[in-house]
Amino acid sequence: MNANALTALATALAVLVVFLLLMAPALVGLRHERRIDRQLAAAERGEDRSPEGDSAQNSSSRSTVPSTATWYADGRRSKKLVSS
Repeated sequence: MNANALTALATALAVLVVFLLLMAPALVGLRHERRIDRQLAAAERGEDRSPEGDSAQNSSSRSTVPSTATWYADGRRSKKLVSS
């Protein structure tokens, strides 16, 4: 191989690498959407195909501790009422 052939090969490989780097997020998103489509189709058929299976947490068993945002907002409201 001469220098021109090696340069052409290196350029082609560089273009291929850049193309794959640009396409990777789109391919990951497509895979994610297909998984969601399969889950929706299974839900319509009445199948349980969730990753957790039978050990899924029920909404009634969730913690009742308020989030940090709620705590912060309540604190701001009480300070506002006191100062006015």
